[in-house]
Amino acid sequence: MWARGCSGYNRCMLPTPLSADTSAEIEALQVERWRQMSGAEKAAIVSGLTQAVYELARAGIRHRFPHAPEDEVHLRLAVVTLGPALARQVYPALAALD
Repeated sequence: MWARGCSGYNRCMLPTPLSADTSAEIEALQVERWRQMSGAEKAAIVSGLTQAVYELARAGIRHRFPHAPEDEVHLRLAVVTLGPALARQVYPALAALD
């Protein structure tokens, strides 16, 4: 849905909450802060979140394969991040894990 008579990218959309458990006022403050951030600040946040996701994925692999050496963890992470077909093309050593 688009609001009438508006201008500016993303400012024309009717307000819909980004989160069910956050008030509209707090959400508006958060969005305004995002708009104020520099590209470098946003990139740093995304980089940190990406690193956290990789660490969580590694932890999940280590939980499922507690005795796996680090190179096996790396290969299994490749399957998760690249998908099985591409990971097998990139890392032929994966065939030994089957």
